Amino acid sequence: MLQLYLMNDKVLKITEKIHSLFRQRGITLSVAESCTGGLISHRITSLPGASKFFRAGVTAYSEQAKKDILNISPETIHRHGMVSESMAREMAEKVRLLAHADYSLSTTGNLGPEALENKDQGLVYIAASREGRTASRELRLKGDRTRNKEQACLSALEFLDEFVESDEKDSR
Repeated sequence: MLQLYLMNDKVLKITEKIHSLFRQRGITLSVAESCTGGLISHRITSLPGASKFFRAGVTAYSEQAKKDILNISPETIHRHGMVSESMAREMAEKVRLLAHADYSLSTTGNLGPEALENKDQGLVYIAASREGRTASRELRLKGDRTRNKEQACLSALEFLDEFVESDEKDSR
C-alpha cells in the first residue's frame, strides 16, 4: 500500500508539472488511451485548470473503437496488432488531429493477467505527438494489473513531459 501511495505522489507531481507547462506555454493536449482506460485523462482533470489546455480524452479500448473513433488504419491492426508501437504512434497522431490539439499522448498494451496477441503481460507502448514529430517508448512492467496500469499512467505522463521539454530545448 505504501508503494501505491508513493506512486500516487509521483503522479501528482508530474501532473502538476504538466499543468504548469501547458498553461504557461499556451499549448493544448489530447489523450488516446487503451490499456490505461482513461486513467491519464482522470489524473489530468483531477486538478483545477485543466480546461485551459486539455482538449479531449478518448478511451478506445476495443479494436472497433480504435477503428470507429480514432480511424486507426486496418493495416496497422492487421500488420502490428493492438499492442504495438505502430498502434501507439497512430493513436497519438489521430487523437491530436481529431481534437485539434498541439500535443497528444497515447497508451496501448497488455496489463495482464494473460498474454494478449502472444504478447506478454506488462508490455505497454506509449507515444507522444505534435505536428511533424511523434515519439514512442516500450515499457516492460512487472506488477499486477492494477500496478501496471498505475505505472503505465505515470510513465506516459513523464514521457509527455520529456517530449514537450525537448521541443523547448530544440527551439532555443
